[in-house]
Amino acid sequence: MLNENLSTGKYTKTGVDLNKIHNIHGSLAEQLARTFRNRDSKSGMVLGSIGHYAGMIDIGGNKVLSLHVDGVGTKVLMAQKLGKFDTIGIDCVAMCVNDLICVGSEPISLVDYIALEKSDKKLVDEIVKGLIEGASRASVSIIGGETAIMPDVIRGFKGKGFDLAAMGIGIAEKDRLVTGSNLRNGDVILGLESSGIHSNGMSLARNVLLNNHNIDEFIPRLERTLGEELLIPTHIYVTPILEALKECTVHGLGHITGGSFSKLKRLSDTNLLGFRIDKLPSPPPIFEMIQTEGKISSREMYETFNMGVGFCICLPKEEVDNATSIIEKHGFKVDPIGRIVKGEGVFINGIEIG
Repeated sequence: MLNENLSTGKYTKTGVDLNKIHNIHGSLAEQLARTFRNRDSKSGMVLGSIGHYAGMIDIGGNKVLSLHVDGVGTKVLMAQKLGKFDTIGIDCVAMCVNDLICVGSEPISLVDYIALEKSDKKLVDEIVKGLIEGASRASVSIIGGETAIMPDVIRGFKGKGFDLAAMGIGIAEKDRLVTGSNLRNGDVILGLESSGIHSNGMSLARNVLLNNHNIDEFIPRLERTLGEELLIPTHIYVTPILEALKECTVHGLGHITGGSFSKLKRLSDTNLLGFRIDKLPSPPPIFEMIQTEGKISSREMYETFNMGVGFCICLPKEEVDNATSIIEKHGFKVDPIGRIVKGEGVFINGIEIG
């Protein structure tokens, strides 16, 4: 059981201060928004504002391009410690395409960026295996990218230092965008299972768990070694979500990544609605390990980790059965975890987060 009566601020102590990051994001958004006027009355006019899951530009003919850039964070360190590089590319693809679908867009293509401590063809080949597998799962092409050798910038384990990121692009019909503007009081929130930690909160997880365990230690309740658990690739939700968008009325979509459930507030900036989540399934054992061993509050856990829910769909009550059937058909477990309510904020089991 998760216990709220534990110390807070553990993530900040690892060097990741979410409040400072949010302030930086806000400042960047304000400054970069000045560039929007550069495309006014031209092809590529910006739709919406900075801060949603993807940026959107109008390309005419009722078509919208969506763009998102992302990386896999300090999960690269786990790959280096384990000497296993063939799945981290799946995470990179997932972090892009799972955000693109949050605006109702179909991901179509990516370009990647690999920064290396030193030239290492074998390492790159292994990373690319994961990129190709992720692209297959998401039905996207990878049309190019950049590889940089930066020994003065990149430092890793045993000379295997690297960083990995990508930019994804998607396409949607303008009148079928999903921004959250259609959310309604009483809408149901469905939660799709995660495959574990995914690619966020890894700094805190490493700080807690590797102080108490060897990376190669077999953990009976995880049924695998700790390193294997932390390197499980992020689920890619593209196929079930795109089918649900075609067959159901969907009012909002949320990828539960950095900032975890607090990210849902991106969907309700203008309609004064909030998210009340009170039916989360029991979290997988890895999260209970992190909380117990790190003495972390429930609030911080909900603000940092997906807690077993990697993606959320907000939709009318009458659409729940149809959407559930579609998602389960594609092999994902899904549960009703909450509802949309009047009043702003995200509340999980009575705890306000974000």
